[in-house]
Amino acid sequence: MKLTFHGAAQTVTGSRHLFTIGGRRLLVECGLYQGRRSDAYARNLEFPFPPESVDALILSHAHIDHSGNLPNLVRRGYHGPIHSTAITAQLTDLMLRDSGHIQESDARFVNRMGGREGKPPIKPLYTAEDAAQVAGLFQSHPYGEAFEPIPGVRATLIDAGHILGSAQVALEMEEAGRMVRLVFSGDLGRRGTPILHDPSPPGAADYLLMECTYGDRLHEPQDTIYRRLREAILKTAERGGKVILPAFAVGRTQTLLYYLHQMVDRRELPRLPIYVDSPLATGITEVFRKHPESFDEDTQVFLRTDPHAGLFGFDQLSYTRSVEESKAINELEGPAVIISASGMAENGRVLHHLRRNLGDARNTVLITSWMAPHTLGRRLVDGEKTVRIFGESQPVRAQVVSIDGLSSHADQGELAAYVKAAGPKMRHVFLVHGEAGPAQALSALLRKDGTKEVSYPAIGSEVEL
Repeated sequence: MKLTFHGAAQTVTGSRHLFTIGGRRLLVECGLYQGRRSDAYARNLEFPFPPESVDALILSHAHIDHSGNLPNLVRRGYHGPIHSTAITAQLTDLMLRDSGHIQESDARFVNRMGGREGKPPIKPLYTAEDAAQVAGLFQSHPYGEAFEPIPGVRATLIDAGHILGSAQVALEMEEAGRMVRLVFSGDLGRRGTPILHDPSPPGAADYLLMECTYGDRLHEPQDTIYRRLREAILKTAERGGKVILPAFAVGRTQTLLYYLHQMVDRRELPRLPIYVDSPLATGITEVFRKHPESFDEDTQVFLRTDPHAGLFGFDQLSYTRSVEESKAINELEGPAVIISASGMAENGRVLHHLRRNLGDARNTVLITSWMAPHTLGRRLVDGEKTVRIFGESQPVRAQVVSIDGLSSHADQGELAAYVKAAGPKMRHVFLVHGEAGPAQALSALLRKDGTKEVSYPAIGSEVEL
């Protein structure tokens, strides 16, 4: 049994973990690497293995850094099944089609701008038509139901509590009469956060393949996060400015709406318009509405008692779909909250809002998630005074405010508790989906707590299980 780390190794994004058992290949995840654009394009375009050599694939959840390169994999020859929960299949289809559309649109825009300077045209990584080919490969499984993706492997999906439909992937692998159990955490959610159930424990395991995005910190309490979000909006409104919120369409947008809904109900905000300017986020919010069974008890109580009788619909809130509606937002005078994708501010409509609003000191860019190195979001967090958007330099005069605690990733304490829940016979923890600092901090804590083998594998490395 062999595990090769082809993505999210010593970095956060681009998840790809390849298992070889009994001569068969099982790929877990096929995400987009996000970072410096030229590097990202090159890393995402090619695969270090022939796509047609993979026998089956398991997808933990729909986020683009886990699912976003599936169209390229399929276009280059993969035709096997993609195993996931039913909700992940729905969300991934929406996200991949949107990703293909955005890549085509951004390529056209950049080529139009670059053409004025004599630059050669660029091609999108894949198209919306490529993305549409993926949907027919999905095979859905409920949490807790065992299935056999390849001979010798019994797989089970476990609720990860990260986003709607997200899963941990438990693999019971047998080769040459030897059995091992490995659990891939996927993106592990937090306990006590709004909307979704808490993550389930992994059960006894021999190995953990575990994310470590926030392995060096503890998140702020939920009431502190709520207060900081409200204060940022109030201060911006007092200046007469707009709040621009780059937000992931799945999970982050819905959490923000939950908090804003509470603030509106409690009359803690002035009467300012709130926009969700993302066709993808709008469509995904509809999927959330159809699955209240996935909501935790606190959210169920809120739904039963809220006068609007809906979690994601309330006074002051508007959803935009058309380009014309999106453009009209930027023509409005006065305070507003604009939630728009993408979460790392690398593509999509949020780029147009940032292009129009970064130069105004009255405005605020509110960062609510981890930002990959070299992305526009990271440059803003790092305090750069000038950034490039669509090839043009833009001054940053708007205030940039970060609220890390809104993350739907487990923090250091929750990750350490997850390892303990894997039981005393656990042999080795492989840390992925994290930068070096968080990985080193979590490694030191786990060893202090008694975990003997903890490693931080390099890209392309492989281990025998």
